[in-house]
Amino acid sequence: MAESFPAELLQTLVTSQQPVAPAALTFQLIPTGKHNTSYFVGTGDGELVLRIAPPDDAGFLFYERRMMAQEPEIHALLRERTTVPVARILAYDDSRTLIDRDYLLMERLPGRPLTEVQVTGPLYAHILRQIGGYLRQMHALTAERYGYLGAHHPMEPQTSWGEAFVIMWNLILDDIVASRGYTVEEAAFMRQLLQAYQSCFDRSVPASLLHMDVWHQNILVDAQGTVTGLVDLDRALWGDPEIEFAVLDYCGISEPAFWEGYGRSRDISPEARIRARFYLLYEVQKYIVIRLLRRDDPAGARRYKEQSFALARPLTEGLGRR
Repeated sequence: MAESFPAELLQTLVTSQQPVAPAALTFQLIPTGKHNTSYFVGTGDGELVLRIAPPDDAGFLFYERRMMAQEPEIHALLRERTTVPVARILAYDDSRTLIDRDYLLMERLPGRPLTEVQVTGPLYAHILRQIGGYLRQMHALTAERYGYLGAHHPMEPQTSWGEAFVIMWNLILDDIVASRGYTVEEAAFMRQLLQAYQSCFDRSVPASLLHMDVWHQNILVDAQGTVTGLVDLDRALWGDPEIEFAVLDYCGISEPAFWEGYGRSRDISPEARIRARFYLLYEVQKYIVIRLLRRDDPAGARRYKEQSFALARPLTEGLGRR
């Protein structure tokens, strides 16, 4: 559930960054926000978006702590080197002088979330083709190191994707154990499982910029089906595009039209299928922590735990055939 902030504080956050009269400001809570608390801000001369991070004790995955810090650089990079429709960030404040958490102010993009628009058939395919093209551009941006490279610095950058993913995998398992979603023994099983298949990850792959949260709510479109925005880049990382594809599979984006727009077919080798299952597990297991620490939903956490072990079972069975 989104937090509530007094209007006077919201006005102060905006006017400290933009030359606008407090009396001219209006605020409308964005109901779709699940991590940050966000508002549409009317200024009397256009609209902005104010995003306020959760408090430091909200209960985070390792890469979520102050992850807003990486958004200004990523938005600037995409705006400079691609045609991906991302907002211009006007201000980012991590000083904690006005409020006890980070916040940022950005331009409001046109369009509505795809979750609020009824589109089917050719129009939906048109949207997915655009998403494919935009992600192809994003994935073409590469770095020299792998992992979460942003200013929030949740891990040490690595010189190979295989090394980075091992660190990411173990850190998320640490989070699950700390939230009491797994026992130490259950986490050890998951750690050993990745070790058994490590050779599948030891390959040369570019450190591509990955969005990692492309789903219908984070895609803005207009009435003609033009994609007007890709939002929520705070989970971005640099690594193997196949882990992005696993998130797209999970969110129902990787349909044939998406691949038409992406312009490149995916690897379907046995090794790629193994990687895809681990990548899907990386995505699914995070919800154990989220359900326990931020949603107070132990029943939901148990369902994600059961799903995770069901996903892991074929990997265990496959060990005997390797």
